[in-house]
Amino acid sequence: MKEVEDLSKEELIHLLQDAAKNWLAHDGLWFRAVEDKFGFEAALDLDKKAWETFTVLEAKRIKKRLGLKPGGGIPALVQALKFRLYAHINTQEVLEQEKNRCVFRMNTCRVQEARQRQGLADFPCKSVGIIEYSGFAKTIDPRIRTKCLTCPPDKHTTNIWCAWEFTLE
Repeated sequence: MKEVEDLSKEELIHLLQDAAKNWLAHDGLWFRAVEDKFGFEAALDLDKKAWETFTVLEAKRIKKRLGLKPGGGIPALVQALKFRLYAHINTQEVLEQEKNRCVFRMNTCRVQEARQRQGLADFPCKSVGIIEYSGFAKTIDPRIRTKCLTCPPDKHTTNIWCAWEFTLE
């Protein structure tokens, strides 16, 4: 019998990808169950509340795992974004990285692309994303401010689902 400790690097990466997919599937199933019982607005409000806490927990764990020091600024944020659960199942990139600014884009999004396959409209995740990305960035470095450049329900191109600008004050 194999144990996690016996897995190769490649197998561990696949395990991490599966775990991220399972986490995201649970998130979506939870949302749909709440929506079915209480309506979309209630589900969205509860989703925002959950993300407000989760994003901080995720950022703190990543900071600890990577040994990121306080005040790491944009370089620390760029590093931390690579270790989010999303990073293992979505295609994302950092552009225009400077000392005090960068732009982060989500080029593929499993949530949105699953909705497309099901014939559903884009999930209007902008209000959740503002909470999620600003909370994540502030946890990495409290001086970082977040601005949404585009996120559904905003119009977007076929290869960019959302884009965020981070600036260091």
